[in-house]
Amino acid sequence: MGVHNSINTGKEIVLTIDGKVCKSTFGKTILEIARENDIYIPTMCYLTKVKPIASCRMCIVNVEGVDGAILSCQEKATDGAVITTNNSEIYTERQNIMKLYNVNHPLECGVCDKSGECDLQNKTMEFDLAEQPFTARDQHRPVENWGHVSYDPALCIMCEKCVRVSTEITGDEALQLHFGGYSSSIVNTKIEKNYASLGEAAAVCPVGALVDTNFKYTTNAWELEKIPSACPHCGGGCQMTYEVKHDTIYRMTNNFEFTSLCGAGRYGFDYANKDVTKDTEAFEKAVEAVKNADSIIFAPQITNEEALILQKIKSLTGAKLISHEARAYQRFMRAYASVTGKSLYSGTLKGISESTAIIVLGTKIDDDAPTVKYHINMASKWHRARVAYMHPLEDVEMKNIVTQFIKYEPQSEEGVSALLVEMLLRDVEVPQNVKAFLNDLDIGNLSAESNVGEEELELLRKSMLKKNGFSLVIGADLYAHPRAEEIAKILALVEKYTDFNVVCVPPAGNAMGVSLICDLDNEATGKTVGYNVEADFVLSALGNAKELDNALDMPALNQQEGTLTTNDKRVVPMNVAQPYGGYVLNDIANALGLDAEYTIAYTKALPSEKGFKAVEFDSLPDYFDTIGTEHRGYILNQCETSVDERLVEVEELDGFDGAVVYTCNPREQFSAFTNLCEPLKEEAFLVGSQQFAHATKLSDGESISFSIDGVTFKRVFKIDTSMKGTIALNPTYDMGLSTPLVSSYRFSRVEIQKIGS
Repeated sequence: MGVHNSINTGKEIVLTIDGKVCKSTFGKTILEIARENDIYIPTMCYLTKVKPIASCRMCIVNVEGVDGAILSCQEKATDGAVITTNNSEIYTERQNIMKLYNVNHPLECGVCDKSGECDLQNKTMEFDLAEQPFTARDQHRPVENWGHVSYDPALCIMCEKCVRVSTEITGDEALQLHFGGYSSSIVNTKIEKNYASLGEAAAVCPVGALVDTNFKYTTNAWELEKIPSACPHCGGGCQMTYEVKHDTIYRMTNNFEFTSLCGAGRYGFDYANKDVTKDTEAFEKAVEAVKNADSIIFAPQITNEEALILQKIKSLTGAKLISHEARAYQRFMRAYASVTGKSLYSGTLKGISESTAIIVLGTKIDDDAPTVKYHINMASKWHRARVAYMHPLEDVEMKNIVTQFIKYEPQSEEGVSALLVEMLLRDVEVPQNVKAFLNDLDIGNLSAESNVGEEELELLRKSMLKKNGFSLVIGADLYAHPRAEEIAKILALVEKYTDFNVVCVPPAGNAMGVSLICDLDNEATGKTVGYNVEADFVLSALGNAKELDNALDMPALNQQEGTLTTNDKRVVPMNVAQPYGGYVLNDIANALGLDAEYTIAYTKALPSEKGFKAVEFDSLPDYFDTIGTEHRGYILNQCETSVDERLVEVEELDGFDGAVVYTCNPREQFSAFTNLCEPLKEEAFLVGSQQFAHATKLSDGESISFSIDGVTFKRVFKIDTSMKGTIALNPTYDMGLSTPLVSSYRFSRVEIQKIGS
């Protein structure tokens, strides 16, 4: 029961389109096959990444032997079909459709943000509409400000793309259609939530009806230079394009036909370290500090090339390399690989979206990795997937797609993993040692300790019986767990002995790349240098070097060339979007005796034994073809590893009593860098339920402090009435250079002090 792959389903068929013989597979639409063969069929409402909308009729074609026009976007092609995509009747019909679209569409192209990249403009010219023979009574429809995006109903052509994206892709389900003839419009039913994900809906708007509020009336589209890159925030490495004029980024766009950006990717772009010049005195201090450092601590917001430079510095000086989140992920994946025999997990995001049953374990996925959540949502909307969400905290934003919420006690993840794997492997042939491990589990005791009922797991098992195409999504709660390596080995059994599409979502930043490239250590000792981390000497891209005693400016990731490793195991290029005038890590490395003219000289030297390929940076592709195949960088090679399948008994761990704090950033915040971005500005609170407030004797609005991993948080406590239980959410994105130091298991029992009492 593997994941259903729609691209390869169906028998081969042959059809003729405009005299061209086209081979494909049954199950694809006429439009899909036409695009595969570079045959143009015009569309207005079609969007490749959602189901056919079929509201515009621009894609009509004639099929020999069939009366009338056929909608090519939704009609499946049949073997032997003879298709005509254009003739005088079809052309006239398309002209008439465009006349209807242009009825009373305001002629404000000169000031419209979409001018120069507007589908309506383009098709009006394409179909030679020089005049408009009829009108409809004009409606007064004022512009609506929805926060991140603004909506002008007078410009809306009701193509429904934005509604479909909101429903099928991002899953915020904020946008709906309001039908009313010429007064039809799009309605935002969740305006108070100010979803940044609506930027994705605005991106697909073919006219100027939905636009980014901050971009509105700032510049013309044709004046912007497009710089392709990859998003460095959550670990997804999503495709994106910086749109720049006079060294200023005006907006982020993406290839919206095939890809999606979360709110942080779209609005978290203004974090460059600006107006930096070369400070030779600070540079010499930095070189001396790195040369004499016992430990180099660094944040995972770093390129693969910089990670390799740090590894080479470690070889030169003997310094320890510390990157806590990446190290936790590295240890987890090495234990995981010791069971599977493969260096990487096998699952893909596409595999998630094509699943009919998905289990999510150990991650508040909508906040940790929004684009992974988008793929879970796609599976829900397209395949009516069963979604089991296993976590100590229920997530209100997942309720619309979760079919079964299984709550467990914090720190019981090893027992929960064992219970889950026992259920999934119950009827599967496994080796004797695995069978013995599963048979020896004290199911009743594990169920009692974790608070996961046996009947809940039985319900999950039954719900999956008639499904095919399964995914397991594993997340960051597990990587820093005291028993992380034992959990990894247990969960790896699912990948090894079932057809599950397993994805071990890396922590934010380039944690996967770092975990593969660097020989990381567990703890810092002695004299320390920090790269975007607090230390004796700091290399900082956060714009605060001048305020610190021992510090040197560094470039932010939108000021660098280099590569990232994505959660789809792809090495993708980033390009320079904003200027930087200071020193870079490569300068320090060269001063220590290494020799590379530019940082990207290290791209082809990334370790092949870890799956990287010896490809020059300038040779990395960065595009999607006409049918959406991704040609960005390259996919890591899967390397074989030694196998040690020995499993140890599940350990009883003391649970947490009373109130607990869960370290988790809200969905648009991933680091101190996203915190610098004005559109994403929000105040960081400790957020808990009424029950948490009662347990801790806290009042809404009260100022408090507590410490995690030696980092002191000063917070205002806020009650969220939608939350339940005695676990509060604590973000770290506002903690600047100390953000990466908060890296232990994400649930903590803390001593909360009231400030001023």
